[in-house]
Formats: sequence, C-alpha cells, structure tokens
Amino acid sequence: MLEIISLAMMPAIVLIISVYGYIKGVDIYDTFIEGAVEGIKTAIKIMPNLIAIFIAIGIFRGSQALEMFINLLNPITNILGMPEEVLPLVMIRPLSGSGALGVVRDIVSHYGADSFIGIVASVMMGSSETIFYTMALYFGSIGVKDHRHTLKAALVSYIISIFITIFICSHLFN
Repeated sequence: MLEIISLAMMPAIVLIISVYGYIKGVDIYDTFIEGAVEGIKTAIKIMPNLIAIFIAIGIFRGSQALEMFINLLNPITNILGMPEEVLPLVMIRPLSGSGALGVVRDIVSHYGADSFIGIVASVMMGSSETIFYTMALYFGSIGVKDHRHTLKAALVSYIISIFITIFICSHLFN
C-alpha cells in the first residue's frame, strides 16, 4: 500500500499544481518555462562557487591533510568516547556530502549497520550538513560575499551535533 502511495505522489503533485493553475487562470506552460530559464541563470551564476569548493575538496583529500587531522585528533576522540573510525566522517562531512556518504558506506560495510560504530556514523550523517558546499551554493546564488557569522554559527552547530550524537548513541546503543 505504501509503495502505491509513494508511486502516485509525483503525478498527484503535478495534477494538483496543474488544476490549481488552471483555476487561477495561470498559463502553466509559460510559467514553467520562465522558472526553467531562471533555474539555468542561477546554475550559471553559482557555477564558479561550486567549482571552487570541489577543487578545494579535491586538494584536501589529495594532500593527506585528512589523515594528519585524524592522527592529531585521535587522543581527543578517545577522551570523548568517540570511535576513532568515525573521525574521517567528522572531518569530511562539512566539505562533501558524497565523500561523507562514501565514508559511511565503508564504515557500515566493514563494521555493520547494527554496530555501535555504524550507528554513530549513520546518526552523524543524518544530523549534519555539508556546510561549505551549502554556503557556496546558497550564498553564491544570491551574491553574498561576507559570510563569516554564518560560517561560525554553522561550525559551532556542527560541533554541538557531534557531541550530541556521541552522547545519545552512547546512552541508547552502547
């Protein structure tokens, strides 16, 4: 039953929008084309920001900086009770969603989805955001140059989410 509802959602949404537009007297096709043109303009406008963030991620990965950070932070993770196996996820998640997903996949395939390490990685993946990608995308699309306060707030909230993830997973699953 749930599968049928899931399959019917997109056609139902399109039908609802079409009927609503017809009732309101909106030319749906022209409005759709205008939206598509705006979407292409936005994509072109944010392309330099996306290229810059992808290059930065590639340099970060290729330079072995991730491994150096992991080795540097290992004593702290031991004190906090964080499995050292999730430290690569902590480091890569603010930079790259696909990279973080790859790390989670490796953790789950190696330790199992029901292991404490797998649960911590899954909760961490679901409770955090790719900060730098998101900021580059949204701020680049509207032309914001000064984003220091947003970056500080996003990093503080990310760090807090790490502590909360460790706390909750330690108390519920360990």
